[in-house]
Amino acid sequence: MTEVNPSGPTISEADAEQAVAQVRQAYDALRAEVSNVIVGQDEVVEELLTAVFCRGHALIVGVPGLAKTLLVSTLARTLSLGFSRIQFTPDLMPSDITGTEVIEEDKATGARELRFVKGPIFANVILADEINRTPPKTQAALLEAMQERQVTAGGVRHALPDPFFVLATQNPIEQEGTYPLPEAQLDRFMFMITIDYPGEEEELEIIRRTTSAREAKVKPVLTGQDVLKVQELVRQAPVADHVARYALRLVRATRVREHSTENPKPAIVVEYLAWGAGPRASQFLILGAKAHAILAGRFHVTPEDIRAVAKPVLRHRVITNFNAEADSITPDAVIDSLLESVPVEGESEEEKKQLDAVMR
Repeated sequence: MTEVNPSGPTISEADAEQAVAQVRQAYDALRAEVSNVIVGQDEVVEELLTAVFCRGHALIVGVPGLAKTLLVSTLARTLSLGFSRIQFTPDLMPSDITGTEVIEEDKATGARELRFVKGPIFANVILADEINRTPPKTQAALLEAMQERQVTAGGVRHALPDPFFVLATQNPIEQEGTYPLPEAQLDRFMFMITIDYPGEEEELEIIRRTTSAREAKVKPVLTGQDVLKVQELVRQAPVADHVARYALRLVRATRVREHSTENPKPAIVVEYLAWGAGPRASQFLILGAKAHAILAGRFHVTPEDIRAVAKPVLRHRVITNFNAEADSITPDAVIDSLLESVPVEGESEEEKKQLDAVMR
């Protein structure tokens, strides 16, 4: 079996099994601690942790009142990470996020010098609340920090702490007076995670918890160094060649402007997509699948892991056209159709048996 593992040093099978078992145990503990505060939203928690363990950023989309802010702050506490919440407003300036230089006077000598005062971006977990409510200049300052993991002020570079994640939120209802992120900036986010209304029983439990004297508490499960070790483990996970090619075919199938007689585009792509996903989608599909496999207790990636992360990776990278809007076709519907129509090729009988065993 050909495997794709460009991360460099390898890990022995015994060490890998032990490390994956430890990650799985920590993952179960993390979910248990988060559930002390957050009711339901298991899939959202899994996708957030997947992004964190891939060293990626995530955009969380949901209507007000679904505990997006509480979820992120709770997650930061369970990971023993520094947390900053930045409420984005139309008058927010880049220096309000990154920090600014101030003139400081030495009272003994009277000498003056510039000193950089760090902004709220200098934390491990950044909650960018309602990121689309601030002008492009301020958005760009945040997105530069996301990509470069540093801030430049007065020609001096200031490194951001490691690990570092930006978890941004958007309200999908109110668009008046907002500044939607351009597609090129959306592409910087590994995942777009959607949060829906809770179920009836879950909402009843929310009412019980939030209208009583009960105070929910969470305990730290992992440290920042532990998170860095899991990130390294994710990078070392091997991927079979047929799995990598499956991810590649999924992404390339979205590119409606690329024509191929050997691999014709699915009808839903031709009819409803104006633009497809770029190379970052392929990279994030593989990374997300690696983390998904490890969180499931496996050190090998299957096509099911690719399918599990396909929607959060692709939904903000495929651009629908007017026909899709007229027919109420969402990006998720297009992705569902792709997952049904794009085959897995080159899978051996042994691997199929392994996958069947995993699914059972």
